[in-house]
Amino acid sequence: MLTGSMTALVTPFRAGEIDRRALAALVERQIEAGTHALVPCGSTGESATLTHAEHVDIVGQVVRLARKRVPVIAGTGSNSTAEAIRLTRGAEEAGADGALLISPYYNKPTQEGIYRHYAAVAEATRLPIILYNIPGRTASNMTPETIGRLSRIANIVGVKEASGSLAQVLEVIEASGPDFAVYSGDDILTLPIMAAGGKGAISVGANLLPHEFAELTETLLAGDLERGRGLMHRLLPLMHAMSLEVNPIPVKTALARMGQCAEEFRLPLTCASAATRAKLESVLREYELV
Repeated sequence: MLTGSMTALVTPFRAGEIDRRALAALVERQIEAGTHALVPCGSTGESATLTHAEHVDIVGQVVRLARKRVPVIAGTGSNSTAEAIRLTRGAEEAGADGALLISPYYNKPTQEGIYRHYAAVAEATRLPIILYNIPGRTASNMTPETIGRLSRIANIVGVKEASGSLAQVLEVIEASGPDFAVYSGDDILTLPIMAAGGKGAISVGANLLPHEFAELTETLLAGDLERGRGLMHRLLPLMHAMSLEVNPIPVKTALARMGQCAEEFRLPLTCASAATRAKLESVLREYELV
């Protein structure tokens, strides 16, 4: 079972292409800081604007750069089941250690449709699969009952929970059993989710402060809630700053200000507003990142 801080990596671009040098530096920085796993090609990695070839290429690059020092969990979700299968098989061939799949978005499937989607992908791969429930992006909530059903499929091993409902998290933990991992998909809920039995976080803020987020999850896994609360409160301003605009605009803007990558997005994402930049600058200075 994967535990701890898993960084949802940004995808660095330069002149419209993947910036391989920047990606290599980002991966090395994460591993040196103690991050427990890397998650390329998720929503933080602007997966919706990557071609299939770019997607597989990035996963392969991160696998090679990681050199088995930490697991690589590839984002392979799609609102098309056939495409999700192709992306997951591509990640498997590229050497990924697991796959993270968002629930189908836009087409708003029923709970049965969501179940069949994930079951079909699981049947098509040997990779461990982590479900991703984020109703704010998909327009559908994967219910605890559906997650419980899916948890009984052997290679579906966990869920990234970003429903915003702690009641749902408790129900998922109850429905899925001890061998199924629940991860925080929203940095600001990492403390309560892990206090309730969650096994870690798939984090945006860990792009900026990988050591601190790893320390937070390790502390909570050890059951030290008092110290965990202190660490969490120290990270709150950064967590709030990451939601100033839609992810990954704030985190990528911050990394660019730190000299880690170019400030380049693919449309329809755009550069941050002046107001967001000013607030980010203040927070980055508070954490001595610039």
